[in-house]
Parts: sequence; structure tokens; C-alpha cells
Amino acid sequence: MLELTNHMEFEMKSCFTPNLNNSHTLTVLNVTPSSVIIQMNNPNCRGVFPLDSFQYWIKKGSLVHINDIDKKTS
Repeated sequence: MLELTNHMEFEMKSCFTPNLNNSHTLTVLNVTPSSVIIQMNNPNCRGVFPLDSFQYWIKKGSLVHINDIDKKTS
């Protein structure tokens, strides 16, 4: 399980169904023991996910941590 911290950025794949605004990336604004507050690259769009649900999307490959992408291309 990826340990989430504030300011982490994720690329959203097309299989990320909660992406109603067709954004390409999102940023984690705040992580609590039970939830994750995010902001999509559209500045007017924020959301809150249960922590378990957000981790599910990461495990499924629908959200890819930007640093993971950088490591794969270097």
C-alpha cells in the first residue's frame, strides 16, 4: 500500500470512473486516517474519497503516482 502524503500528484487513467471533468492529473490536498481530499487539475473541482477507496484506485492502476511514471522512464 502506497503511503499517501499531502501534495502527491497522480495521473488519472481513462479507467478512473470518478473523473467527471476529464482531468489528466490530480493532487492530494489532505490525508486523514479515513479520507483523502483531492483537487483535479481543473482548479474548480475538488473531491473527498474514503482512504480505502482511493487506495483501491491506485492498486487497480487507475491512479498512477507521478513519481512512479518518472522512475519508469528514466
